[in-house]
Amino acid sequence: MHPRRSSAPLFKAALFLLVMPMLIPQTACADRCLYVSSYHAGYVWNDDIEEALEKVLRGQCEIKKFYMDGKRNLSPEFARKKGVAAKKLIETWKPDVIIAADDNVSRYLVMPHLKNASVPVVFCGVNWTVEPYGYPYRNTTGMVEIGPVEPLAKEVRKVVPHARQGLFLSADEMTQNKEFALNQKVYAKHGITITHHPVKTMADWEAGFLEAQNADFIIIGNNAGINDWDNDRALAQVRSKAQKFTVSYLDWMAPYTMLTMAKIAGEQGDWAARAALRILKGARPDSIPIAANQRWNVFINSPLLQATGFTLSQEIMDKGVQVGP
Repeated sequence: MHPRRSSAPLFKAALFLLVMPMLIPQTACADRCLYVSSYHAGYVWNDDIEEALEKVLRGQCEIKKFYMDGKRNLSPEFARKKGVAAKKLIETWKPDVIIAADDNVSRYLVMPHLKNASVPVVFCGVNWTVEPYGYPYRNTTGMVEIGPVEPLAKEVRKVVPHARQGLFLSADEMTQNKEFALNQKVYAKHGITITHHPVKTMADWEAGFLEAQNADFIIIGNNAGINDWDNDRALAQVRSKAQKFTVSYLDWMAPYTMLTMAKIAGEQGDWAARAALRILKGARPDSIPIAANQRWNVFINSPLLQATGFTLSQEIMDKGVQVGP
């Protein structure tokens, strides 16, 4: 007979296997990164920022997202409620760094609730200037979003030398009001007066485009905020009614304009994510200088140009990506 084997070693082995995972340091993605967007998932600009920052942050921190939905819901009261909801999430989830994309987050979350707070904030996509929000704070850094308005204005001058009056056609919302004001200042340096035609519906946009034919040229601003926007109706309108030179600074509006010099959302997301990583590694937010974007893409809509008889410089033609049928 064999001697009876004691169960004690087996019990000790089982206990060791149970306790061992508790003894291993849990270092993977220990940091928390909260991304707060002014807009909604599915909005092109928003999605491109997210894609770029996720490429940098994936595996570096746990990422949570909060959407303020400011393009589909334009009222300040809605935005304030979203700001309070985001603040409550911050208090419960306790992120190590916040990435705040576009103006609504700065206006309705960072400025009223997080100014000089302990949690670091990296903003991006803030249009043209940080002055309305009083940046920098001790706990912030970020990237300002500057459109290529001056290069566009120079091209307008080349294509339409006699231009004195331009019309800015866009959705009726806060960011576009800010964009218009900056366009107005830049074009004034070229002796050109810009007027704003903000719209809320697709029918208003179609009517606005017809009215714009009385100007010397047209700047096509953002359609986000026009909740019943219809791509087919917009294309039909510009193809059949366009008589004046049209420009834009948004790549998704290129099908409706003759020349687009577009900001690159990914540049904002990439910079913000890399700044967030520096902060997670110990850098103070206010030690990272506020930056501005440096790059843009050029899109040329040859069918619209040919239909209206406008021509672009060879330099621009060589740089541009062709759009349109």
